[in-house]
Amino acid sequence: MSSLQIMQGVFRLSDTRTLSIPELNLHSGESWAFVGANGSGKSALARALDNDLIPLSGSVKSDFSPIVRISFEQLQKLVIEEWKRNNTDMLSPDEDDTGSTTAEIIQNGITDEAHCRQLATHFGIAHLLSRRFKYLSTGETRKTLLCQALMAEPELLILDEPFDGLDVASRSQLADMLKVLSEKGLTLVIILNRFDEIPEFIQNIGVLAECTLTRTGPRQEVLAEAAVAQLAHSENLKNTTIPDMDDPQQQIILPEEQPLITLCNGIVHYNDRPILHALTWEVMPHQHWQIVGPNGAGKSTLLSLITGDHPQGYSNDLTLFGRRRGSGETIWDIKRNIGYVSSSLHLDYRVSTSVRTVILSGFFDSIGVYQAISERQKYLTNQWLSLLGLNSAQADAPFQSLSWGQQRLVLIARAMVKHPPLLILDEPLQGLDPLNRQLVRRWIDILIGDGTTQLLFVSHHAEDAPQCITHRLTFVANQDKYDYVQENIQEKSQ
Repeated sequence: MSSLQIMQGVFRLSDTRTLSIPELNLHSGESWAFVGANGSGKSALARALDNDLIPLSGSVKSDFSPIVRISFEQLQKLVIEEWKRNNTDMLSPDEDDTGSTTAEIIQNGITDEAHCRQLATHFGIAHLLSRRFKYLSTGETRKTLLCQALMAEPELLILDEPFDGLDVASRSQLADMLKVLSEKGLTLVIILNRFDEIPEFIQNIGVLAECTLTRTGPRQEVLAEAAVAQLAHSENLKNTTIPDMDDPQQQIILPEEQPLITLCNGIVHYNDRPILHALTWEVMPHQHWQIVGPNGAGKSTLLSLITGDHPQGYSNDLTLFGRRRGSGETIWDIKRNIGYVSSSLHLDYRVSTSVRTVILSGFFDSIGVYQAISERQKYLTNQWLSLLGLNSAQADAPFQSLSWGQQRLVLIARAMVKHPPLLILDEPLQGLDPLNRQLVRRWIDILIGDGTTQLLFVSHHAEDAPQCITHRLTFVANQDKYDYVQENIQEKSQ
């Protein structure tokens, strides 16, 4: 019977940080979930279990083989590699192949078309096998990597945040599939931010805090302790405030009767497949919309039309801030009124820069800072850094040195720093622990409460929606396209 044992393990994370695992014993056939706050060392623990971190002291013994681990960082690396094909001379002059297909990604190193299709069918992505991987949605890329991991038929499977980016049906489907794998004897380790995402079949739980494995034990015992800690911390959020805006006089204010967004018969196609199909949608002043629907429905495509990042935005009848798209405006005219966070932005944010510069760039809508910075902008940035709990050394450290969850918090601050007229949050709470999700929802409600910002909010978790939401746009599957249901939530609740 295979096992993994760590005794008094200390692992180097940087020149100043280490991961401490006093004692951990994993045995063949067990199922574990490790939970902790952002920056607590969860992903480092996954690397240690995968023999990817060499201990400075203590002992590590493992005879699991093979061990397979998948994570957000691996996904980011894979996406970057796929997009690099467009920027190199790797293709021959007559070659128009611009990236690996989903089937090729799944079968990386293991060619078995029948097994590939079987796994893809289980995860509902069989129809995507011939599509280029880099064009998949966040949820679709996550499912692809899960299929790739299972192709190797591992003895120990380590999943770092496997449920992030998946819609409700896909999360349930994945949990059921993992349960089946566990019942068949697969040793399973899941790294999570959400205690409420721990699948019911999980037997054991470990809790990390400040890069130390502080508690391990049976599921019910550990969850009871964790619930008390979360409740105590949530009381501290009530008096939270956010920094002011830079220059209130530059804020755009539309007439009360003028829509912020008007999209008439919006259509987007990809290889003759409809992504958006005849969507007519209007966002009036003081409306805050939640956009919901399954993976691949076109939610992120709709948002990219609005932000000016989708080329088909200029072929649609789209009016934003009272100005028709394609009427001579620049991309900066569009972005100066928008704050934006998404998983794709996070994956693409690979510029080598400091945490402080990332937040400062929110004033200029750029990746990096290439303009003069005012003293007030520096002051407000320092306030945001303090709100994030980052000291001066962390503020000047490379953005990529932060944990994935801490990076997401910094990008949210970047989107909110200028108090934009339109705040677009596409799965903003992905990768955040429960306490930081509470914190971000509190920030959103404060920002919306000042009356100058409107919100478009996408999340697969219904409970993540902030209190300010007034309307909902739902993508409903109808054969090979989607219908759109628009609701006034305030009217329904009255």
